Amino acid sequence: MVDRPRGPYAPKGLDTDMTAQRTVVIVVDDDAGLLKSVARLLAHHGIDSRTFVSAEALLESDGVQTATCLLLDIHLGGISGIELQRRLAASGSKWPVIFMTASDDEATRNEAMDAGCIAYLCKPFAAHDLLDAIRKAVA
Repeated sequence: MVDRPRGPYAPKGLDTDMTAQRTVVIVVDDDAGLLKSVARLLAHHGIDSRTFVSAEALLESDGVQTATCLLLDIHLGGISGIELQRRLAASGSKWPVIFMTASDDEATRNEAMDAGCIAYLCKPFAAHDLLDAIRKAVA
């Protein structure tokens, strides 16, 4: 186990509960601005992230192998986040998934839940909602 700074010498915003074990969140979204802001938020809280602009880009990389959990946009240009989750699950993936969407409706929510997700976030979402979902995923 890595000895992390605590008390007055801990970096500002470091969440020692989530960083006691290395947390790596894979983020897939076709909005570059969202990827950048989520990566900054996570870094501020001591959480590593790997960002991808499409499901295809993630599938072509070996990035998913480093994941603690996945944060997937549902509506992507090519393969949807839900289809990505189904493909990963079919190949044996057990990583917890958090879905996010700007186009929320009951059918989408139900499809996301059926695909297997630990949390469902509607954009725009509050930072604490994302962090709470990640805590739940890594617990």
